[in-house]
Amino acid sequence: MVNRLIGQLIRPLIRPPIKRLIRLLLPAVAALAALAVALPCSAAAPGAPRFGDLHTKKPRTQKYTCATGRTFNVTYLSATNGQSFALVPVKGQQMLFVNTLSGSGAKYQAGSYTWWTKGTRADLYDAMAGPDAPPVLSNCVTIVR
Repeated sequence: MVNRLIGQLIRPLIRPPIKRLIRLLLPAVAALAALAVALPCSAAAPGAPRFGDLHTKKPRTQKYTCATGRTFNVTYLSATNGQSFALVPVKGQQMLFVNTLSGSGAKYQAGSYTWWTKGTRADLYDAMAGPDAPPVLSNCVTIVR
């Protein structure tokens, strides 16, 4: 009975400081947890971009020249989980294309655009231009350095 009485007298004195301490520490703990999630440890190659938990090997950049005379660089990324990506300039912006199933060659998709490569050749198509529309960029070939 004495212990219960002492507990009832002391408990109100202890609770407010603990609640105040928890209120002060909670934002810091939440920030540390968010940082731990946002910056995962990686075994990816140095200089390789990271996309959350998706780790890529070292990027490979290939220079292309097309029938129109236009030249540009495409950067290819291979993820450690087997996925492949291509950074292709379209209308002045870099677009991230994702490798998809292809009967022949490598086919990459981004929105309505398709970047299709086979060997040293590549074409860029826009599905919004219609099914019979010519490629946006055609007869592009890699420039060997």
